[in-house]
Amino acid sequence: MMMNMKTAFVTGATGLLGNNLVRELVAKGCHVKALVRSLDKGRRQFGSIEGIELIAGDMADVAAFAAHLQGCDVLFHTAAYFRDNYKGGSHWSELKAINVDGTERLLEQAYRAGIRRFVHTSSIAVLNGEPGMPIDETCLRRSEDADDYYRSKILADEVVLAFLQSHPDMNGSLVLPGWMWGPADLGPTSSGQLANDVMNGKLPGLVPGSFSVVDARDVALAMILAAERGRRAERYLAAGRHMTMQQLVPLLGKIAGVQTPKRTLPLPLLYIIAALQEAYARLSGKPILLSLATVRLMVKEANRSHFNHAKSERELGLTFRPVEQTIGDTVTWLRNHAAES
Repeated sequence: MMMNMKTAFVTGATGLLGNNLVRELVAKGCHVKALVRSLDKGRRQFGSIEGIELIAGDMADVAAFAAHLQGCDVLFHTAAYFRDNYKGGSHWSELKAINVDGTERLLEQAYRAGIRRFVHTSSIAVLNGEPGMPIDETCLRRSEDADDYYRSKILADEVVLAFLQSHPDMNGSLVLPGWMWGPADLGPTSSGQLANDVMNGKLPGLVPGSFSVVDARDVALAMILAAERGRRAERYLAAGRHMTMQQLVPLLGKIAGVQTPKRTLPLPLLYIIAALQEAYARLSGKPILLSLATVRLMVKEANRSHFNHAKSERELGLTFRPVEQTIGDTVTWLRNHAAES
């Protein structure tokens, strides 16, 4: 049993990070109250795993589920409005309502319920550095230099730090994940979508850009370590390993046993594909791999994904499993899940 963590409250519990965190907490003997937008999806995600209490609720209305925060020792906040932001169009009102205002209301209600320890899921989006240079927790991004999603994460961090400043008896820290991969990606998120597209031969070519690839299970462990050992109001990176798309896609193909494209798509073509995909998304309502926001982000962030984990390794004892294992487990889960559905 972890110290004073008999009962944990987890927001975003069916998400890629959230569900892996819930599973890890239960494995460590913790009772988990899991916030889900849909009970049906919660049951699909967790089946009959013991020790999980599903709470139906939405970050847009924290007051509606606030009573369930009573009796919890620790709050893990992983919920965020994210995916729809990259389907085209403007989503600032939703991003602000859920990622910024929702976080503030959640902390207020948690404090009122007697919770004095929380871990907030931030993002590498709040950091910025020169291309090719290692980035650490001190390299903060200015909100003027951010797309809407990035800005919402920067403002959410500011809400968290301001709350800690005004509530000296509240203890909280922030974990900053990179691009998460891993099993149980029901969404699927962009990583699961890319893996599916590669396995189904739907990737038209390689896109420029580099990423920091991390296993969602390692981020879940980072969250638990932050709750146990994290210093108050400190940021901890859990970004994983720097990889270019030219390294990632062939590795994915090799592990999945499929052929992958060799040529890199030129930028003008990417913008055309993205515009067409957005039009398709508007008509069909289906998720797409490439939006204009994603292309702009890839161009802007190229080679800005070298992260220095010295602080998380030193203070939390964080380690990362090999990326081959992460991709292998992701591919296996997606294939088994495709067979079920």
